[in-house]
Amino acid sequence: MKKILFALLFSLVLVLAACGGDDSESKEADTSSDTEQSTETATPDPNNEVNIVASNFEFDKDVYAVKAGEEVKVSLTNDEGMHGIIIEGLDVTIDGEGEATFTPTEPGEYKILCSIMCGEGHGEMVSTLVVQ
Repeated sequence: MKKILFALLFSLVLVLAACGGDDSESKEADTSSDTEQSTETATPDPNNEVNIVASNFEFDKDVYAVKAGEEVKVSLTNDEGMHGIIIEGLDVTIDGEGEATFTPTEPGEYKILCSIMCGEGHGEMVSTLVVQ
């Protein structure tokens, strides 16, 4: 009986240790990346194409840019996990891998969100589409 109790207690300690790590280092690394583009300096793709690669639990870029008044082709590839996207305010949705076309008429910043519940980091899968 003592062996079973000890094994259960040991298992609980391992589970709690795995779940309770401090991820402040990884957050610092994410915010200090030199490859991130600010929305002010985003350069529109010359072909007005947006290629989004999704993995657990992020998109490959923080900012994508396109030109207003021109047709945009957006495509989604899932590198890891199952994801979809919705672009708020532009009526664009892709469930799973695929592509969509639309013509944004109003310049501005639009949120790109993961539209398929993909796990614990789902709420952090946010990017921005800048229409210039």
